[in-house]
Amino acid sequence: MTINRDEFFREVTLKVCSSLDIRVAVKRAFDYLREHFPLDEIYLDILDSQLGAIRRIAHFATGDGETAEEIVPLPEQVWEWARSLTGPTILDARTASGHAKAIAALVKIKGNSDLALPLRVENELVGMLVLRAYGEGKYDQGHAELLSIVTDPFALALANALSYREVLRYRDILLDDNRFLNRELLSQAGDEIIGGNSGLRNVMEMVRQVAPLSNTVLLMGETGTGKEVIANAIHFASPRKDGPFIKVNCGAIPESLIDSELFGHEKGAFTGAVTEKRGRFERAGGGTIFLDEIGELPPQAQVRLLRVLQNREIERVGGDRPISVDIRVIAATHRNLESMVSENRFREDLWFRLNVFPIIVPPLRQRKEDVPALTRHFVELKSRELGIAIPPAIAPGALERLMNYNWPGNVRELENLVERELIQHRGGQLRFDSLLLGEKGRETQPFTEEKSGGPLNLDEAMSLHIDKVLGMTKGKIHGPGGAAVLLGINPNTLRGRMNKLGILYGRKKG
Repeated sequence: MTINRDEFFREVTLKVCSSLDIRVAVKRAFDYLREHFPLDEIYLDILDSQLGAIRRIAHFATGDGETAEEIVPLPEQVWEWARSLTGPTILDARTASGHAKAIAALVKIKGNSDLALPLRVENELVGMLVLRAYGEGKYDQGHAELLSIVTDPFALALANALSYREVLRYRDILLDDNRFLNRELLSQAGDEIIGGNSGLRNVMEMVRQVAPLSNTVLLMGETGTGKEVIANAIHFASPRKDGPFIKVNCGAIPESLIDSELFGHEKGAFTGAVTEKRGRFERAGGGTIFLDEIGELPPQAQVRLLRVLQNREIERVGGDRPISVDIRVIAATHRNLESMVSENRFREDLWFRLNVFPIIVPPLRQRKEDVPALTRHFVELKSRELGIAIPPAIAPGALERLMNYNWPGNVRELENLVERELIQHRGGQLRFDSLLLGEKGRETQPFTEEKSGGPLNLDEAMSLHIDKVLGMTKGKIHGPGGAAVLLGINPNTLRGRMNKLGILYGRKKG
């Protein structure tokens, strides 16, 4: 039967380009190609350089439908031979030799005939189309020449499908990351913030008061105290929680760019402004903008910010019309803005606008009862980030020593310490000796399991440690700052162990 090559090219192209799902496209092409070739199975393979193997991404057989993806490892020499193919190749167990014979054995061609078509895009091999007919000697040069005219449609369809798969994969990654980040942020809202019921109790009460409103909030506190976490909590507990939450570190943007970054610019406003640009305030419309390190704002940006707070309007750089913005402003600083006002380094009228509802986030040294919970949280978090499957335990006595440290770097210093300890960890429990070795004027006393010169058994060691913790909490067992919280166990479990060890508490002690 004479085949019209133009019609054959058109029909195959329509089939393979009819769907971004490469399996669907290959199945449609398979049904059509069976009219013109001896054909019982069709494969679409890609060469996976990371696996050093053929990855079969589509496979259909007469009567059996679609089969699962398959991976066929390739020896290095066969791999190079596959890359060297430039046109359709007939593989037959009877006539194959050299590398062709090796690959024929790998794909189990014995008793069958294969016609392999390498697929290239811009000279780069992207995959291989394989037609298989049951029985030997089924394909000839005429079949090879006919198949060669549809090389480009198959190659482009495969490349597009692989690109589409990659887009979907990255989309799924971004969706997963977004869900994860939302969970992380939401878990930091309200009472679930670590220390929300203890060291940060007063702060969280103020968060609950101000979150439902839309007024400006000023967060003050030393560097590393967790002001951004409190800003997260305010936003996600507010009616604006479904709107954008735009974060700006005012100290990280060059002074020459800060107006454009915050307020946007019009096309042609300056050299390089080839298009108009929405600034951070416009992007935060319907949500919240968090201005961290507000004390670093240059004077001109302070004037513009004052107008935003007064009128809820901005003007883009190079623009001549006001743009209304529906936003809530949360600002944060570790500086003493009042002193900066007296030194003429911060506008007094802006200070009054910002200081409507100040929240002071206490340093970690003033809420040491939060140290154990924060330490356990960071051990879990950093273990996950570093790929440590099972987070190591914290050595007895280590939390007590961490609580006795002054924490000049606050929560951020604790987080960095935990990460450093996990990186250096070589088995056993986390002791945090590196912190103590770095302290000036303090002699490191490693935890000892000796009493009166002799070794302690497990019950004695446990009893000694519980006694120490009870001494720290002045006998308090449950609730914020209680021994159970410091030890990381349920209060009833702790009482049960104390009963077993004969440690008196409460009324029994009297």
